[in-house]
Amino acid sequence: MIRALLAALLLAAAAPAFAAAQPGPDAAATAAALRDKALADPTAYEIVSSLTTEVGGRPAGSPAAAAARDWGVARLKALGFENVHVEPFPVVAWARGAESAEVTAPVPHRLAILGLGRSPPTPAGGIEAEIALFHSYAGLLAAPPGSLKGKIAVVTQPMTRTQDGSGYGAGSTWRTRGAREAALRGAVAYLVRSISTSDSRLPHTGAMSSEEPRIPAAALGVPDAELLERLAASGRPVRVRLDLSSTETRDAPAWNVVGEIRGREAPDEVVVIGGHLDSWDPGEGAIDDAAGVAITTAAARLVGELPRRPRRTIRVVMFGDEEMDFSGRAYAAAHRDEAARIVAVGESDLGSDAIWSLQLPRGSVAAPQLKALASALAPLKIFVASEPARFSGSDFAELNVAGVPAFSFRQDASRYFDIHHSADDTLDKVDPASLRQNVAAWAALLYLIADSDIDFRALAAAEAGPAPEHP
Repeated sequence: MIRALLAALLLAAAAPAFAAAQPGPDAAATAAALRDKALADPTAYEIVSSLTTEVGGRPAGSPAAAAARDWGVARLKALGFENVHVEPFPVVAWARGAESAEVTAPVPHRLAILGLGRSPPTPAGGIEAEIALFHSYAGLLAAPPGSLKGKIAVVTQPMTRTQDGSGYGAGSTWRTRGAREAALRGAVAYLVRSISTSDSRLPHTGAMSSEEPRIPAAALGVPDAELLERLAASGRPVRVRLDLSSTETRDAPAWNVVGEIRGREAPDEVVVIGGHLDSWDPGEGAIDDAAGVAITTAAARLVGELPRRPRRTIRVVMFGDEEMDFSGRAYAAAHRDEAARIVAVGESDLGSDAIWSLQLPRGSVAAPQLKALASALAPLKIFVASEPARFSGSDFAELNVAGVPAFSFRQDASRYFDIHHSADDTLDKVDPASLRQNVAAWAALLYLIADSDIDFRALAAAEAGPAPEHP
């Protein structure tokens, strides 16, 4: 009893910003108070700093991934989350070995590369072959079957920089599908200009498709891709030696780490949010995606610290293998029977720079339960978009397809693809002020959804209207 009384006194002392909104839920005042408290809260940055410093890069299936699992459990418990647990699932783990590439003719040059996730190794001693260079991915696709026999295919198409990151959606295809398309045309290996908006020589890795046939594949540093273009333009044959010693391990363990803020009235109705705990190995995984883990965890914690718990449960998931696309499928399979009770889902996985727009589930922009939302977000320079969200992050794609409503915060991705999947993805790239702006927006939205009875499915159905009658 004494401990409970002390805890209540400490909580009241720690949250004076919410006093004006209590008692008698005033949604607008509480959302604004959460926003303002988040703008001064260091929790998110502390989480990013801790994960990147104490664990570092953490590819799924690696010892660092197990360390990240333990870190996540301890962090959620320390922040006051309930029902903290891990949900195991198997993955096909890929590990990078020694890597090198060099031009052997017409002029020797060392090349900066990173093997692509799922790339098979080269034969012992590597592969040396003439390159077939394509300035566009479409050029590769236009090559007839057999035309690349015995060659190393190279695609040097640059990625387009966009605020919303849509340039990556197009460019990632050259990385994920390019090796397979090259193999179908007879190539023995594949090199792709890094799917990056940077001009740095640091290459950017990422996953390639698991579909067969697979051939050894790597990403080139941007200046090195341009070097190969210049060499090829001379008209002389260009030869490259590529040596990769990657490995794959089937049925390696991975884990989604889960914690909850239990709802006071409808705990079985759940708002699920999160970021992914895994990362690529060259850097620290700061913007991709320690930042997303931190933003969602810190926002949920702030809502959980309110003197009155939200009506519904908020669940935070630290997904264990987004980069190879296992964790979302595992989560959807494990929670299939719960899908109808999941109110909405949202993932933070586009770094730590400022949010500029929010997309809500279909039909809900004018919902009375969200009346306070536009005013709460306006001081953060965020507007509520008229177009609905159709996607809320890779880890929720399966649930979205199953009909679970999505919301999506749109961040400024102008510099995100300068950094992600590279050795430059380090803590110093995270701007604390922008990180707090993200937390503020997430906290306001989470509160307004979790403390309401809004039914996004019903609103979407009402907007769509009755189904057409069949004769």
